[in-house]
Amino acid sequence: MAKKSSIEKNKNRGKLIKKYAGKRAKLKAIVMNQELPLEERMSAQFKLAALPRNSAENRYRNRCEITGRPRGYYRKFRMCRNMLREMGSFGQIPGLTKSSW
Repeated sequence: MAKKSSIEKNKNRGKLIKKYAGKRAKLKAIVMNQELPLEERMSAQFKLAALPRNSAENRYRNRCEITGRPRGYYRKFRMCRNMLREMGSFGQIPGLTKSSW
């Protein structure tokens, strides 16, 4: 089980990402547009830097819904490999069967 503080910190990052997604996308488009004058692009860059760091999408970490474990994460099931195996063995995940040969 991951620390509660790291799980909550990640949830707050997710909220900030949703909140600032539109503003961040507009500013990035201005910064990347080579046809605009340099002064306008630089001002957009400063505004982008002024946004909260945790609103950047690459600071979000995928975590298991059950345990909060950050590694061995399966996106399709939104859980880590340990919980996937455990729940799959008990038949709690529809459509998942344990292979045997």
